Amino acid sequence: MEVNMMVKYRKTLTACYLGFITQAIAANFAPLLFLKFHTEYNIPLGKIALISTVFFLTQLIVDVLCSYFADRIGYRKCVVASELCSAAGLIGLAFLPGLFQNPLTGIMVSVVIYAVGSGLIEVLGSPIVEACPSEHKEAAMSLLHSFYCWGSVGVILLSTLFFAVFGIDSWKWLACIWAVIPLYNIYNFATCPIEHAADNDGSMKISGLFRIPLFWISIVLMVCAGASELSMAQWASAYTESALGLSKALGDLAGPCMFAVTMGISRVIFGKYGSRLDLMKFMIGSGCLCLICYISAAVSDSSVLGLIGCIMCGFSVGIMWPGTISVCSGRLPGGTAMFALLAMAGDLGGAFGPGLIGNITQSAGNDLKKGMLAGCIFPLVLVLSLLLLRSMQRGGQPREKG
Repeated sequence: MEVNMMVKYRKTLTACYLGFITQAIAANFAPLLFLKFHTEYNIPLGKIALISTVFFLTQLIVDVLCSYFADRIGYRKCVVASELCSAAGLIGLAFLPGLFQNPLTGIMVSVVIYAVGSGLIEVLGSPIVEACPSEHKEAAMSLLHSFYCWGSVGVILLSTLFFAVFGIDSWKWLACIWAVIPLYNIYNFATCPIEHAADNDGSMKISGLFRIPLFWISIVLMVCAGASELSMAQWASAYTESALGLSKALGDLAGPCMFAVTMGISRVIFGKYGSRLDLMKFMIGSGCLCLICYISAAVSDSSVLGLIGCIMCGFSVGIMWPGTISVCSGRLPGGTAMFALLAMAGDLGGAFGPGLIGNITQSAGNDLKKGMLAGCIFPLVLVLSLLLLRSMQRGGQPREKG
């Protein structure tokens, strides 16, 4: 029976997987061009940091709106719109900078458009997969989020190959090529079966969620997880080039690409063996490793240790985002609102973290190591929050209050 059900929802899962790959394209393609934007358009690095900030702030706004309107509008219309916006934004990135007197304005308009699409799939992908029949929800959630990692790897590898063959000046053509994936996925979402994660009558309202200490700790976790993951991911390409002195191609392969590979490995491991592992211990250990990685990237005089810190940071943050979602969804009947608020918190961290590192880097004379040192605050708070959450669980924290 379960096999027949999984066959029925295979197209749904495929659409969600491609949706997360599209999100990876939206999040990772522009950062590969940070230094290109800097040299071609004479945009200061501090302003280039706004690209990441605007991207994740837009996602954050979409998360908030989605918590109110997704159930009313319907999941299908929202996820189809997500792919349409993603494609339009990527195509706009190729053309809009040349249409504005200030190229940064054109870049930002494009970023906002594809960030709307990215935000919608981020909120709705998890509850859609959660609603698909499966005995191991945590494993399914971790597998879904691993496709973001493999999408990131694909974006970096194929973009690097494209730039090696056609040159970095051909990046506008590549932006249009990447838009083909969300355009194709519109058909998948338009025709696949889609269920809701929880019946509206059984879901908690937002006001009820905010009365639960577990949910507040989860919000802090998501902020720190988003900041820890995306601060390193967004600046890995520039870090390996400027701080470690690697070439553009080698820097992208050794930095953001290997970061995404190790993050994907972490999620696949938990997706396959999650039923045998203690989620809380796995997350605490990962948080400690993340702090060590940031310190290594920030203070080590060895380029090898700095690169290892950058790469292994991907493994350390891999479980944080899907793990926090699993902790909440397994204990709280939050429905769409809960998934949206958790995504909002992660995007808040993603908006704040890379921007902080970029501005501190600029203030320190474009020294990215100083920026990475400031980034240590995110995994530190994350570990402390996990320890607090574990103590609450051991103390028999009630499921709801009020």
